[in-house]
Amino acid sequence: MRLLTLMAALAISTTAAMAQTPAVKNPNANNPAAPVAGANSFTESQAKSKIEAAGYTAVSDLKKDDNGIWNGSATKGGKKASVKLDFQGNVVTK
Repeated sequence: MRLLTLMAALAISTTAAMAQTPAVKNPNANNPAAPVAGANSFTESQAKSKIEAAGYTAVSDLKKDDNGIWNGSATKGGKKASVKLDFQGNVVTK
């Protein structure tokens, strides 16, 4: 009985800890705080591909800044825009 009580308590505490941990980012949703500074491991080619996957074309002038955010120019819907890509894969125009 003691073992069962201990196992139940452990399961509850593990579930509670998991609920407080941020969920894995949905790859189809942007973080409202984006772009988020952080160590960006994307290569320039990967950054361009991520931005293109978000619906942008003519991606150019990509440069990674001191915050690990890729900055460049692109076109979407016929309009030119400044785009940013953070380490989480969020693509934003700001």
